[in-house]
Amino acid sequence: MRQSRLLIVLGFLGAILAGTFLLMIPASSPSHTWMKPMDALFTACSAVCITGLTVIDPGTQLSLFGRCVLLALVQLGCMGIMTVGTFFLVVVGRRLSLTSEFSLMDAYGVSGVHGWRGLVVWVVLSMTVIELLGMWALHAAHPSFTWFRAYFYAVMAFCNAGFSLDPGSIAVFQGEPLVLLIMATLVILGGLGFLVIYNLCTIQFWRRNLVKRGRLTLHSRVVLWSSLFFFAGMFLFVLVVEWKGGLEPFSFLEKCSIALFQSVSPRTCGFTVLPVHELHPATRFISAVLMFIGAAPGGAGGGIKVTTLAVFLVTLYAICRGRRETVMFKRTISDAIVREALVIVMVFTGLIVLSMTILLITEGGNAKISFEHLFFETVSAVSTTGLSCGSTTVNLSMVGRVVIMVSMLCGRLGALAVVLLIGGQEERLSIRYPKEELVVG
Repeated sequence: MRQSRLLIVLGFLGAILAGTFLLMIPASSPSHTWMKPMDALFTACSAVCITGLTVIDPGTQLSLFGRCVLLALVQLGCMGIMTVGTFFLVVVGRRLSLTSEFSLMDAYGVSGVHGWRGLVVWVVLSMTVIELLGMWALHAAHPSFTWFRAYFYAVMAFCNAGFSLDPGSIAVFQGEPLVLLIMATLVILGGLGFLVIYNLCTIQFWRRNLVKRGRLTLHSRVVLWSSLFFFAGMFLFVLVVEWKGGLEPFSFLEKCSIALFQSVSPRTCGFTVLPVHELHPATRFISAVLMFIGAAPGGAGGGIKVTTLAVFLVTLYAICRGRRETVMFKRTISDAIVREALVIVMVFTGLIVLSMTILLITEGGNAKISFEHLFFETVSAVSTTGLSCGSTTVNLSMVGRVVIMVSMLCGRLGALAVVLLIGGQEERLSIRYPKEELVVG
């Protein structure tokens, strides 16, 4: 198991290094000059980790070739290095090694789907179809979208990467509700995860026979209900708090569309319609909380995942009620899943605390970066969301950028993967020790 985790890490590192070289070469620059190695490394790491934090302007500092490299890195990061390799193995009819099969099972929870081969083909084909439909919709919705520009934004929205060809992220579309609705839909689909999309597409709703119709799995129900709750809650929160603030210059329809997009992007994607540093402090704080929570497992988003939070909260409720089992939707959650959820929450919290502490040491004397902006940037990096308070990332020192890159990579791999990679295989004790009470709380 540890070898499979290490294989995934090496795959991501290999993609980052290859992307760094391709972004550095003169062909990636409009001026045909070499890009600074640190800028190329940071951009490649952010792309493979599908974060969206950047120290360059892709719209002006990347040529057509450079933008294609950026797209390829984001696609690789979204599908996962192992999934891409597995897809080509399936196409040519080769058999996977046991290590690679375990890696795929870890990444997507294949046990919930009939056949890992079908899942891999489903992941790649569904991703391609959704991105092409998004490209067509954006091209038809606004005259400024050429086919390549529409495809670029469709990929960045679905993959939850957040790289933009325009200054100010996608602020240029503040008065385009249809464009924002299309991009928000792509972001939501990418954040739900392939297992949920697979489950929804395989249910035959028109059948009366419940057995043949199929059903929503517990995973899908938790993801859908949790996502709906956070979307609706953040939508109302942004409308109320920003009505006389960032939303004041816009019409009612534009306010609703902007609030809708701002309720979607903090959980998964680095796109923003309103500049983050101009939002109300309460909006930025709640956005940071949603970044920490993230999207769904198997999707493009980061964070601890909504299912992890659901298990964590239901477990707390069960403990407060004196119950020994964690029950959700009349299903008992195994103790192993509960322990994994607790580990993920604590490790993600620890990563944020550790990264923030190091950044406070290295960036403490930088007058251009406030404590609040540095904290927001740290949460954004660990959760691989990509939202940024202005030029915070650009103003970081060399060490600060390295810290952000490591945070993005750890956040992309997932806290549990990091723990298992470091800890190795499970150790079974052959000796049982006597129990003794310990006062806590």
